[in-house]
Amino acid sequence: MAVASKLLSAVILRPPCSGKGTVCQRIAQNFGFQDFSSGHFLWENIKAKTEVGEMAKQYIEKSLLVPDHVITRLMMSELENSRGQHWLLDGFPRTLRQAEIPFETLKDRLGCCWIHPPSGRVYNMDFNPPHVHGIDDVTGEPLVQQEDDKPEAVAARLRQYKDMAKPVIELY
Repeated sequence: MAVASKLLSAVILRPPCSGKGTVCQRIAQNFGFQDFSSGHFLWENIKAKTEVGEMAKQYIEKSLLVPDHVITRLMMSELENSRGQHWLLDGFPRTLRQAEIPFETLKDRLGCCWIHPPSGRVYNMDFNPPHVHGIDDVTGEPLVQQEDDKPEAVAARLRQYKDMAKPVIELY
């Protein structure tokens, strides 16, 4: 009996030059995560002369921080290309505005979770849907959405998390 594995995603928050990149590479290598380094993606896009890379280059050449809308666009594009994979964010988000976008993505993804209670099989309607909508692939029984996986509950849980994590994040 195959059970769908839950996807794990993480954000590594540390000050600049504190070893985030090294830690992220080791975690990614040892646990099968895809490492999403904002700096790496910026330089890749600058070398490839993409639209986002050219926008970022204008700021970097002037020793300015790349604005939120450019970094967010870059990282969300990379995340969208990796649906269904474990990922680790390195160097993103760095501002509250950047952080709000992944929370919306998480809310959307978590709100798509449905389960088969007797077996514990988990389905996500975006990246691990059942063959027939609302029906368990193995037994043909109906799937249910747990109360804490409904969009309103997910939004409330993410707000609570944000409030609880804020002091820790502010420390770093």
